[in-house]
Parts: sequence; structure tokens; C-alpha cells
Amino acid sequence: MTEHTYPNLQGPVCPLPLQPGPQIVIGHGSGGGMTHDLIVNVFQKYLGNAILNAGNDSARLNGGLAAPPGFQLVISTDAHVVFPLFFPGGDIGRLSVCGTVNDVAMLGAEPRYLTASFILEEGFSIGELESVLASMREACAEAGVSIIAADTKVTEKGKSDKLFISTTGIGWAPNDRAVSGNQAQPGDAVLISGPLGNHGIAVLQARGNLGFQSDVRSDTAPLNHLTQGLCAAFPDVHVLRDPTRGGLATTLVEIAAQSGVTIQLDEKEIPIDTPVRSACDLLGLDPLYLANEGKVIVILPEETAEAALQYMRGQKYGEVARRIGTVVSRSSGQLLLRTALGTTRVLDMLAGEMLPRIC
Repeated sequence: MTEHTYPNLQGPVCPLPLQPGPQIVIGHGSGGGMTHDLIVNVFQKYLGNAILNAGNDSARLNGGLAAPPGFQLVISTDAHVVFPLFFPGGDIGRLSVCGTVNDVAMLGAEPRYLTASFILEEGFSIGELESVLASMREACAEAGVSIIAADTKVTEKGKSDKLFISTTGIGWAPNDRAVSGNQAQPGDAVLISGPLGNHGIAVLQARGNLGFQSDVRSDTAPLNHLTQGLCAAFPDVHVLRDPTRGGLATTLVEIAAQSGVTIQLDEKEIPIDTPVRSACDLLGLDPLYLANEGKVIVILPEETAEAALQYMRGQKYGEVARRIGTVVSRSSGQLLLRTALGTTRVLDMLAGEMLPRIC
């Protein structure tokens, strides 16, 4: 663990005793010397850049935040409360970066900047905090984004659960790129970038709730390079959406309602890894409703579907992309599943929270 010193401490801080240690204490949220040193010695160590290190409460980008001519700003914000903080294939830090990057990317935009706020609970290990920040740094580097503003607050022990992170993403998309949940058209093909449910099962396994061990890992990943390349190669992409909480089924029900269409899925074509399917069978879970953090639904015209599928399979995070369905007609919004038995099942939104605190 990194040894932390606090040379700038002056005067009393709450709570006593005053000796800082390898854990978060209430004094780290005071706004004084301990806060300053936590920011400099820990946060800037991992997330620092010229803009963030300026130490202001906001970021001045000298016009850089304004979208270039011919582009429009895209902004998204999200909160992350996953439990446990670390799980196979990811952690709350990687999740907070990738989740917000992907939300911006789903409008066909290029994410550029993030802001982040951290709610730390008294007693949280600074070593664990550093692991989370290192993971965020790696995810930012992979996605090609920078954290340009941040904030930290500390709650008393027992008033929160170790660490919550909120992030806001900023990017821009071409003015003529009309990618949106209300753009699905009858005759469009529905593609998915890879197998479903891995994130949900990986987090559940990390909680010790499965009663057995598996090699399932979360799919948490930044998808912006995949979606940017796809939109550039296929300007007729109508819808992009990452099926996170509520899974594939809930997300497609939302899209069907937004676009006023009926979407039909082919159950035999929906990719689900065998360990995920086995865990779902054992626990009585439906993989169509499990959360994903590194998958994208793509809806685009039939005539370009096969070429788009081949493109996705040549890209990182799209190697096993599949076509899973078709937009069949105009309607008030309905999702149908053609089952392996040849029957048709109506899918609805997830009614409640199947797996709480999944992201």
C-alpha cells in the first residue's frame, strides 16, 4: 500500500484523534488540509491531467468543449452503486467510466470528456480506493477520454456503502447523424455485439450468491470505438443501445415503444454463454433480463445488415456479433420472441429489480 503523509494539516479536524491512516476518515471530507492531500496524493496520482490539476471547481477548456462546426454536443450522466465494488472482469471504477462513455456513444457520438464525483464512506480503505482509480485511469485510456472535473465527499461510517461514483460524459456527434431510440423502421435488422448476461452473473457470483464457482467474467468495456467505426462505415444505422439494467428484453421493449414498431426476436440466434445459461437455469433467472455492460444493440436497414455484421466481427468487443431479430411492423410498441419450439412469446419490461445494485 502507498504510504500517505499529510504535511499541510493545520489545526483540529473531526473526528479526533488526528492521526491520518490508510483509511478514509471524516476529516477527508472537511474541505481542508486532509481533503487537499487526498486529492493531490491519491486522486491526481491516477486521474490527473493539466485541466483537472488546475484545482478549480470547474473546467475551462478554452472553447474546446464547444462542438466543432457541423457537430452537436451530447451529454449523459450516471450514478454507480454496484455491490461488491470488485467483481470478475471489472470493478466500480471501470464500470463508471465505461457506462458513461457508452451512454454518450449510443447516440452515435464521440465521447471526449468525463466529470466524476466520489462519495466515500468513513473507514473505506485508501488502498482499495487507489485500485478503483487505477482501473478508471486504464478505462479512460482505452476509451480515449479525460476526466476534467471531479468532486469528493465523505459520509459517516454506516451512512453509505464504501464508495459511490457519479460520472457525466460529454462528446459530440455529426449534425446529420440521426441515431436514436425512435428511429427503428419496419424491415430493419436487429444485431447484438455478443453474448448476454455475463455482467449480471459475474456480479452475483462475486456476492457469493451462486453456491458454486464459474469462470464467468463481466463484459464491462468501452464501446465507443466500435460504434464510431460502425456509424462511419454505415451511415444508415438507425438505433444503438447498450442493454444494461433490465437486459436485452427491457431495452428492446423501450425501443419498440419509442419507435412505434413491433420487433421479433429469434430465440435460437440470441447468444448466451453456456456457464451463464447454466447459472440462470439453476437460479431461475431469465438471461434476456440480465444486465450487460459491454454489449450494443444495433438496428439498421436489412440491405446493410450482413455487411455491418461482418464489420462488427472484425472489431474488438464485436467478434461474436449475431443477428437476433427483425423490426416487423408498425404498432404501438411490442416485442415478440420466436421460441425454439416455434411458438411466439410476448416479452415485456422487467417489472422490478431482479438483481439490485448491479451497476
